[in-house]
Amino acid sequence: MRRSVSVAVLLAGLGMGIVGAGTGKRAVMAQEKPGMAAAAPAGSAASTAAVKIDNFSFGPAELTVPAGTTVTWTDRDDIPHTVVSTDKAFKSKVLDTDESFSFTFSKPGTYEYFCSIHPKMTGKIVVQ
Repeated sequence: MRRSVSVAVLLAGLGMGIVGAGTGKRAVMAQEKPGMAAAAPAGSAASTAAVKIDNFSFGPAELTVPAGTTVTWTDRDDIPHTVVSTDKAFKSKVLDTDESFSFTFSKPGTYEYFCSIHPKMTGKIVVQ
């Protein structure tokens, strides 16, 4: 009995490690995409900004941020939406009400995006 409890604890610990490793892998893969960084450089303060998805629109529709800023989109609408950049730099899963998606912009540029479910919904992030 004692051995089976130890094995169960060990397997649970390994499972948590696998989940953590998978998350880390996604973060590494994300770093390889243009305009994305996993974290702000050591010693710098990370900037954040928010975009609200509501009433079939992104608000604000255009947002200007410094490089290194993490933008978080939150769906406040009663129906699902997505956040997809036109240059394929980022793409959210389908967001239900109150779900969020974040992306860190490391490179200056203009990033236009839309909702793939409702393509007339558009927005823009300007990174300086």
